[in-house]
Amino acid sequence: MSDTKTPPAMTLNQLQASVHAWISQWEEGYFSPLSNLARLTEEVGELAREINHQHGDKPRKSTDVDRKIEEELADILFVVITLANSLDVDLEDAFGMVMKKYNLRDAGRFTPKQKDI
Repeated sequence: MSDTKTPPAMTLNQLQASVHAWISQWEEGYFSPLSNLARLTEEVGELAREINHQHGDKPRKSTDVDRKIEEELADILFVVITLANSLDVDLEDAFGMVMKKYNLRDAGRFTPKQKDI
């Protein structure tokens, strides 16, 4: 088992390759897309719970584990990358398409920030 620390700046393609290398060392390989979707739902629920504890009205139970929001977000990212890899989705291409869509669709939707003179 590899115990390498992820470099601070990686492209989405590098992240996908890193996750693929990690998963490829196990005989089980990738879970099915449906199983990964269930895992993603679980991870999003953990993030929601933590945000609710830290920024919402629901106090943490004394038996609840104190989790970090950044860890929950990273768990979600890992599962999203796993799902993308299992479906042969290039996340850099997909993200580029989504940003283009948002830039076109929402160009006049929000109030632009005023530039300092």
